[in-house]
Amino acid sequence: MFKRLNLKKLENIAKYCRYKSTDKSTKSTAEEKFRVETDTMGEVKVPFNKYYGAQTMRSKKNFPIGGKSERMPKPVVIAMGILKKAAAEVNKEFGLDAKISEAISKAADDVISGELYDKGHFPLVIWQTGSGTQTNMNCNEVISNRAIELMGGEMGSKKPVHPNDHVNKGQSSNDTFPAAVHISVGMELNNELLPSLAELTQGIKDKEKEFADIIKIGRTHLMDAVPLTLGQEFSGYRQQLCNSMTRINACLPRVYELALGGTAVGTGLNARKGFAEKAAARIAELTCLPFKTAPNFFEALAARDAMVEVHGVLNTTAVSLMKIANDIRLLGSGPRCGLGELILPENEPGSSIMPGKVNPTQCESLTMICAQVMGNHVAVTVGGSNGHFELNVFKPVIVSNVLRSIRLLSDGCRTFNKNCLKGIKANKARIEELMKNSLMLVTALNPHIGYDKAALIAKTAHKNGTTLKEEAIKAGVSEADFKKWVDPKLMLGPK
Repeated sequence: MFKRLNLKKLENIAKYCRYKSTDKSTKSTAEEKFRVETDTMGEVKVPFNKYYGAQTMRSKKNFPIGGKSERMPKPVVIAMGILKKAAAEVNKEFGLDAKISEAISKAADDVISGELYDKGHFPLVIWQTGSGTQTNMNCNEVISNRAIELMGGEMGSKKPVHPNDHVNKGQSSNDTFPAAVHISVGMELNNELLPSLAELTQGIKDKEKEFADIIKIGRTHLMDAVPLTLGQEFSGYRQQLCNSMTRINACLPRVYELALGGTAVGTGLNARKGFAEKAAARIAELTCLPFKTAPNFFEALAARDAMVEVHGVLNTTAVSLMKIANDIRLLGSGPRCGLGELILPENEPGSSIMPGKVNPTQCESLTMICAQVMGNHVAVTVGGSNGHFELNVFKPVIVSNVLRSIRLLSDGCRTFNKNCLKGIKANKARIEELMKNSLMLVTALNPHIGYDKAALIAKTAHKNGTTLKEEAIKAGVSEADFKKWVDPKLMLGPK
């Protein structure tokens, strides 16, 4: 009885939580006004103040998964708007009524602005059909009804602008959605990730210059090694990020290839000759990016290799950033009982129980981002490997993960640069102390007394708690020779 009562209580709590988690703006069916729209399956009630129609409403009801946080990403919807605008303008050349073309183009501008997305006209989640058909129809319906409104017609009438016959003219979800995937990813890589990586790279380059003359002990296997400058250490970080930007630019040509024009299975059925090339050219104009028609529509519909390639680069970038952030937080460990070679900015209190404690929070944030991106790569890889015959039906989960990784990396790089990297200082006293105590300076004796004798000197110094100099002199090296040979400034490069 006790267990049953607890179970009932838990059920009530769950119901309460579900109720509280719903959008406050949502009204009951009795309070909300509807209009009736139709599709090939019959009539559907649609909120009177929304531009979407029957197919969107069906998807909304059939896939109530995850809530607003799982909506189709905004960049995809904006990309669909760009695509529909370009298609309408090109279709005008192939006989689409000029007034309808203009109305579609203007309605698409409202989609491109992001305003309609923000106002809830694109409610669908990524957990829908794997082809993205419902998001394509969401866009078709919104543009159709908005265009009808602009032309003075009645929303939901499909007159004078039909969502399929006019907005989707010469298209299929199977070519529009993958095209939108490429457009959105291409735009986000160019407008967000590459600039943020460039900013972080410049920040590291500035530190590389600032730390150019600070000699410190190197570490391999987490153990003491031979010296290098702090600037040289940071130059490695800079090169990692330069390589990341090179990799991104190297994969962009495949991102710029658009499936638009392949229609249902890649044959181009129901599209006009020249439509694909003209539409791609117009998309390139609208985005200021070199989008073009894919060389093979069958690959462009059935495979998502370009997105897997892109996320492979994002994954590699995350690996690089993880290394950089971990190095910086370890070098900044302390302040008294750690390595303490770097002094990191103190941004906020670090503990609710230990007064005065400050933590490397920017490093922690960036490494968590990197972990998430690495996890996203698994989802993208699985999705990309599941193209069957003429179509891949994992596109929404692929693009959502790619875009999320781009956003996280972009924001993470900017935040890390602004709130951590720029404020880093070198703890010169600590760096000098650690370097002087290192036994690995003995490496400089190798060319003069041989590896075995140098190793014996280092081991003896470690065992006896003495200095290298003391043990070297005992082994027959003169004080003058030791001073001349064991000079960290002469150990920073080849002779």
